[in-house]
Amino acid sequence: MDIATLMPWMNRTESREATADAWPVEGLRALLDDPVTCANGMTAPLLVQWLYFGPTVGQSEIGEDGHPRRGGFLPPVELPRRMWASSDITFHAPIRLGDPLKKTAQIADISLKQGETGALVFVKVANRYESNGTLMLEETQTLVYRDHPPAGAATPVGKQAPQTALWSVPHRPDEAMVFRYSAVTFNAHRIHYDLAYATGVEGYPGVIVQGQLLATLMLRACEAHGSSKIRRFNFRGVQPVFAGETVHAEGQARAGGYDLWIRDAAGVLRMTGNAEIDG
Repeated sequence: MDIATLMPWMNRTESREATADAWPVEGLRALLDDPVTCANGMTAPLLVQWLYFGPTVGQSEIGEDGHPRRGGFLPPVELPRRMWASSDITFHAPIRLGDPLKKTAQIADISLKQGETGALVFVKVANRYESNGTLMLEETQTLVYRDHPPAGAATPVGKQAPQTALWSVPHRPDEAMVFRYSAVTFNAHRIHYDLAYATGVEGYPGVIVQGQLLATLMLRACEAHGSSKIRRFNFRGVQPVFAGETVHAEGQARAGGYDLWIRDAAGVLRMTGNAEIDG
């Protein structure tokens, strides 16, 4: 494909405003079996920014895959598959429920690479979240667009996860949990709830668990077993996790923080991450 057609989207920005409402946090806590009651004024959990600023375009503006039709804020990449590949997040101040939020997003980079299955287009989006003029967090997201795999393509051989975990928290995200996470994030991407679309159109073996949900499970395990004083967090998807699979959120200490990962029952890496801590 001609990457030059996407260059007009470089440095494009958009700003949106919202209130850090309690209801989506209550929904997130429910699907995580967390009994904490939410109320205005309380500190929101880390990664709460994903619960706000969903794509609230009209239904007539939704494409076949459930995302808004391409060519708005994001560039009109022609490749059919789209995945949230990674994020790098710096936490500057805690978000409190009930406070106003302003999100400013900028297209920071667009690049074309050749992978084993064809062209890959990477789009980096730099996001800033502010409240009453104070910078709360910064996040750079990397989206990857790719073609459908060729018929009969073999599943890539996975890399083995470390065997030195300080903690291991098992999870089995089923279709209901994945659907509920799509609901609280207002994410209509059909690979996360429509089995016929995920398998018949995009060629996956099942409904895909959201990378953000896996990252949330990974970071929560770190907060519970490692440290809650996290100032920076990043994650990168390695292989998709499908609804009904059992995975383990694990981690180990290192200088200044923790190495984190999600592995499956066979010990294969599905996601990696890092957390840096204060002090």
